[in-house]
Amino acid sequence: MPGLITVVEHGGDTAMTVLGECAPDTIFRVSSMSKPVVAAGAMVLVEDCVLRLDDPVDDLLPELAGRRVLRELGSELDDTVPAERAITVRHLMNSTFGHGMIMAAPGTYPVQAALADAGFPPGPPQPAATPGGDEVMRALGTLPLLSQPGERWWYNTAYDVLGVLVERASGQRLDDFLGERVFGPLGMVDTGFHVPADQLDRLAVAYSNTESGERAVYDPRDGQWSTPPAFQSGAGGLVSTAADYLAFARMLRDGGQGVLTRLSVRTMTTDQLTPRQKAGGGLVDGFFDTFGWGFGGSVVTRQDHAHKVPGRFGWEGGLGTSAQISQAEDMITLLFTQQAWSSPAGPKVYSDFLTSAYLVNR
Repeated sequence: MPGLITVVEHGGDTAMTVLGECAPDTIFRVSSMSKPVVAAGAMVLVEDCVLRLDDPVDDLLPELAGRRVLRELGSELDDTVPAERAITVRHLMNSTFGHGMIMAAPGTYPVQAALADAGFPPGPPQPAATPGGDEVMRALGTLPLLSQPGERWWYNTAYDVLGVLVERASGQRLDDFLGERVFGPLGMVDTGFHVPADQLDRLAVAYSNTESGERAVYDPRDGQWSTPPAFQSGAGGLVSTAADYLAFARMLRDGGQGVLTRLSVRTMTTDQLTPRQKAGGGLVDGFFDTFGWGFGGSVVTRQDHAHKVPGRFGWEGGLGTSAQISQAEDMITLLFTQQAWSSPAGPKVYSDFLTSAYLVNR
């Protein structure tokens, strides 16, 4: 790792470690750790009764109305059946609305090429190459659903759509809404969808690995996050600091802190999937053996490791970050690195950090 920051908070004590290229106030691209943040923003609108979990989204997202669904995942794009039900807010929140990343080699299914051509390729976020939200929704509306709404969990795409839903329901840009209802109340001053020019010296260089295993720059300080994006990705577009994300994690651990109510936090951090919705899904083989999925993040359902405490909620960012919250253990762990993960399972530093954090604090 070129550099990293760890935070462990337990029983009222907080410890931060800063190594390598990083400083305590370094800004990171937190990628998929955007998902629980945007889900929390949507829950604010649910509490306001602007959104209702089991209402169809057709009025606000007409691009998703009257959908066709692939007869099977391997079907040709014109081999479809009508959707059996409308897509609801809940289907977006728990990632079962019918679209997402297909965890298979390119070319395995005909729909994969169509997804990539429409602007939904697998891989890390590309804010500079993504058009605005209306165009993203128009492109998504040209594709059949991969499965019937509410029937199967798919990763990622639901939270980009959820971000658009929040914008249309609130009448505000996503960054403005989150700034007013989440970031502002929590003092998250360095969290957003780009880094201002006068703060770019604090942005970590993002690295990935080449096919030969050598480290390469994925995004420099003046790269894709240095200017406001056309599309504010709820699935993976945020930048943040360890201090800011700790404030968000504390909000979830402590039951809302004025952003959400305790019962909304409990709903968000409870497994929201049925066994049928988990069948055939998951990021890696066996994912749902020990995890469920709440609104925007994973929930541990079975303890097969010291740090896998049932009820632990959180998620990772594929560009090298992780946040986990356990109310039962009064524990928050954050790992912020600038090295992209090379597999969904994460590097050894991730699992070793969690093991050390949970065992040392005992």
